[in-house]
Amino acid sequence: MKKTYAALGLLLFIIIAHPSIAQPPPIDKVVKLIVAPEHTDWTYKKGEKVKFNVSVIENGNLLENATITYSIGPEKMPPVKTATLTLKKGKTTIDGGTMNTAGFLRCVVSATVDGISYERMATAGFDPLTIQPTIQDPADFNAFWDKARAELAQIPMDTRMTLIPEKCTEKVNVYHVSFQNYPKNSRVYGILCVPVKEGKYPAILLVPGAGIRPYNGDIATAEQGIITLEIGIHGIPVNMDPNVYSNLSAGALNGYMRFNMENKDAYYYKRVYLGCVRANDFLTSLPQFDGTNLAVRGGSQGGALSIVTAALDKRVKALAASYPALCDLTGYLKGRAGGWPHLFRDPEPEAVLKQKVETAGYYDVVNFARRVQIPGFYTWGFNDETCPPTSMYAAYNVIAAPKTLSLYLETGHWVYPDQMNAAFSWLIGQI
Repeated sequence: MKKTYAALGLLLFIIIAHPSIAQPPPIDKVVKLIVAPEHTDWTYKKGEKVKFNVSVIENGNLLENATITYSIGPEKMPPVKTATLTLKKGKTTIDGGTMNTAGFLRCVVSATVDGISYERMATAGFDPLTIQPTIQDPADFNAFWDKARAELAQIPMDTRMTLIPEKCTEKVNVYHVSFQNYPKNSRVYGILCVPVKEGKYPAILLVPGAGIRPYNGDIATAEQGIITLEIGIHGIPVNMDPNVYSNLSAGALNGYMRFNMENKDAYYYKRVYLGCVRANDFLTSLPQFDGTNLAVRGGSQGGALSIVTAALDKRVKALAASYPALCDLTGYLKGRAGGWPHLFRDPEPEAVLKQKVETAGYYDVVNFARRVQIPGFYTWGFNDETCPPTSMYAAYNVIAAPKTLSLYLETGHWVYPDQMNAAFSWLIGQI
């Protein structure tokens, strides 16, 4: 398992260049609660029993008579086993049982020391490379998206670019840009960074994680000789006062990922997915683009959009996706974890549920993953509670194109700096 931390300079670069990427949680200062499966790769065969090692450490030493409470069960499902133990020597091994189907079994441990609560988890994978999706692949999936792209192609781009002098550097010009999207008169907004030096350059489309926020653009990558375009998905400028986004997040755009899901033609993500294709229309129209090398990258919702864009747009030559969301959304209907935004976790009237499940088939990342034909770099951890690994493997396992999976097992919905550096280096190598 990879656990090394990159230098501080790289960490600062990642935070500045990729503000939507989640960062590692703070490290406990005095007490450390450590949980891990006995297998160093955290992976087991179906039917094989797993044991979880637990240690409570204070000031570098095992804490005698520490009391822990633990629960064990399939990820995102009710626990099948709970107990409280006192660790006389500060450590123990918990019998976690097994799984007879491919999936993930999670052990969550909590401890209270001097009035402060600590919680950690570890997740064992059982034959994860054999996990199959639950989502159906609509017979008219290709026809649905072919029609949508044809409708998009009829809409003029109506490009608008405004230089942002205070963001420009000696090597890079930075612009706030927008262009028309589907449906007509809606727009995509983003921050474009273009090398100043005359020449032809590859391009990377940066697609965002979930939420409503401003964007700064990826100037650092552009300074290395790559055009970058970081887009928002909500059809609003990405350079407004932060309070505007906070108000929209709490108000008009609250729960946007569920808007109009009863209608596959009106679902919120139709405009979003087509907006990513339109962003590539814009990038490939730039005179500085080299005409060939176009890539897409993102994490969480952006990981989903990276896969979707690569499947919809044959101009894309490579993708990098971190912990992709929107994968195998119907998992909950089959008694296992489904992907973010966990649309089917709560009961709904049968008629409404039927309509939403039909819509999900046209937007689930699994069905786009089936159609990816280019090399991809994928990375995640087993402890992700936002995008459960069961859902991500359901998409990864149906990809027939060349693929690289880089696991950082202990991570949740966040990445180490060197994890992002590995994805970035791979992507640069492709273009």
